[in-house]
Amino acid sequence: MISEQNTESGSPTTGDPMDPNQMTSLKHWGVAPKGAHVDAMRANAFVDCGWGRLIFGQTFDDPAILVRELSQEKNGQRDVALYSRDSNVVISLAPQQMFIDPSLTFRLPLKPYGQKPAASVPVDIRPAYGAGDEDNINRIYKSHGMVPVYPGFLADHADDNYLILLVAVDRATGKIVGTVTGVDHRRAIEDPDNGSSLWALAVDSQCPVPGVGMYLVHALASAFKERGRAFMDLSVMHDNGTAIALYRQMGFEQVPVYCIKNKNTINEPLFVGPEQEESLNIYAKIIVDAARRRGIFVEVQDAENGFFRLSLGGKSISCRESLSDFTSAVAMSRCDD
Repeated sequence: MISEQNTESGSPTTGDPMDPNQMTSLKHWGVAPKGAHVDAMRANAFVDCGWGRLIFGQTFDDPAILVRELSQEKNGQRDVALYSRDSNVVISLAPQQMFIDPSLTFRLPLKPYGQKPAASVPVDIRPAYGAGDEDNINRIYKSHGMVPVYPGFLADHADDNYLILLVAVDRATGKIVGTVTGVDHRRAIEDPDNGSSLWALAVDSQCPVPGVGMYLVHALASAFKERGRAFMDLSVMHDNGTAIALYRQMGFEQVPVYCIKNKNTINEPLFVGPEQEESLNIYAKIIVDAARRRGIFVEVQDAENGFFRLSLGGKSISCRESLSDFTSAVAMSRCDD
């Protein structure tokens, strides 16, 4: 899964490496960056991460093709489209199916990165391999409500040199207590920005060792730096203040990159929004919840009696539980009887 740590500088862009007008991963509006280094980038590219696919949005010239690719998400998986151009246009082509994830993207410049972990690290960081490691990784993922990798993923992708999957092993117990996945963009798509990214960082909730997550981030950043990568990106929920503070402390900076995902049961809380405070009865709540999952705006007018209004586009309809403006007097009379 992890290959030799030889330096590969790739073909980085010239000028300011953080200039959004020069980087395919940051220039998500207007005219796309041009040049031989950009032309060499793989078209319509994605990589399999076990829990889903990382889809490189900057490799798609046509947003309709990106939508079609995202629509191929397998049941029980979680695909992520990152670096897409004109994300608003992508969403407009499938507004009932896709959404922009409420996460923030942070970037760690690797050239100046030289942070070292504590002198005495209580865990060993090593590449993951074999069914035993896969079972332990999935155990940790499931304990956090994350999507597990599918059976046989490690064996199927053992030779993929663009993937780095690490585990942290507690020296005192020999138990796997954390894991992280890295994607080498240069090797995966001939990335002209010479980048990489971090995904699926998770630590055993019962782990007695502090700082395991930080050790894993450091190990992955160090591996990518040794390969000559320019930066490492990661995505984190906007309200995860603890993680964001840690990443900033390690030198990460926020960048204007957005995740596009499919609406599914796994990420439903992210696109439905917070629960409404009104105490609707069960009959009204079933309809209201179904409407919100479909992107229909709900305005509760009288929670006690089950009155609410549904709006979509320029149309709206008033309802009382399953009755609506379109319910005839005859139908209502039959419901009352």
